[in-house]
Amino acid sequence: MSELRQDPTTREWVIIAPERAKRPQQMSKKKRVDKLPNWDADCPFCPGNENQTPAEVLRLPLSGQDWQVRVVPNRFAALTSNGDIIHREDGRFFHKIDGTGAHEVIIGTPSHNTPTALMSYEQVQKVLIAYQERYNALKKNRHIKFITIFKNHGQASGTSLIHPHSQLVATPVLAPYYRRRLGVAVDYFADIGSCLYCDLLAEELDKGERIVAQTREFVILHPYASRAPWETWIIPKRHCASFGLFPYEHLAELARVLKDTLLCLYRGLDNPAFNYVVNTAITEDENNPYYHWHIRIVPRISLIAGFEMGSGIYISTALPEKTASQMKQVAYSLPGDECLTLKQEA
Repeated sequence: MSELRQDPTTREWVIIAPERAKRPQQMSKKKRVDKLPNWDADCPFCPGNENQTPAEVLRLPLSGQDWQVRVVPNRFAALTSNGDIIHREDGRFFHKIDGTGAHEVIIGTPSHNTPTALMSYEQVQKVLIAYQERYNALKKNRHIKFITIFKNHGQASGTSLIHPHSQLVATPVLAPYYRRRLGVAVDYFADIGSCLYCDLLAEELDKGERIVAQTREFVILHPYASRAPWETWIIPKRHCASFGLFPYEHLAELARVLKDTLLCLYRGLDNPAFNYVVNTAITEDENNPYYHWHIRIVPRISLIAGFEMGSGIYISTALPEKTASQMKQVAYSLPGDECLTLKQEA
């Protein structure tokens, strides 16, 4: 029988309906993709094509001609640094402000055909360093209220370019979805006096049935009310509201955890499209005791259809208890030191 489960971090409901996975599918789940080259003359993110992007705002390493990570303004930015944040009204119900903020691209590797799952730990660490450096640079702008760091991989995720990259969008407003998440966390702290995520993590570790793995500093789990099959969260064990304030010295471990988690999904689901998002506190409240930053990875192996759009309730076709177990089995089935982080217990 299907179940309705409530997400404790948003209070939204999700339908878990494994029987729907048996529906006949006329559409092909995966298209064949030609083997990609390591370098593409038409790709603006490949080395040698730097003049096809706006001037970079960060390069790692900082000196030298060769680069490992570049950060550039998005050529087709949703928001720019121009304009102001004065609210204007077009009548009783219609309000607007200029599209001011920032929209940047983090080019994660010089290699055109190396997804994050197949990168070295050192390369993934450089990407995370770039995330944090740009986050901390942009939050100094008093008009920036919220910064979203995300990655789209694969056509179904919404990406428009194949070359591995992530994006950062800094906005002068807080999106309703995050306002709801933060509101739930604030209410919980007001009622209980502790962090919702810390308490939730402790209970998940106690139950153990949705835990994929844990390291010294992180837990990898499939959330109780997963919106999609194999949805995976990476959560720090120690309380920290903001990714920008997360200790630099732990980024190396986070790189190993993120790379191995994506590799496990890559192997187990045959290189699925996915989105991941760094969920973090608002910039003006980074030291708060009620929120807890984390990375949320959502494989795009199912479609959002009419019911989801009409109701706001997601339907997942897999129990997270089962997918967590399957993900552990994938990790342990891989040879040598592949996904070694997920094979170890803290």
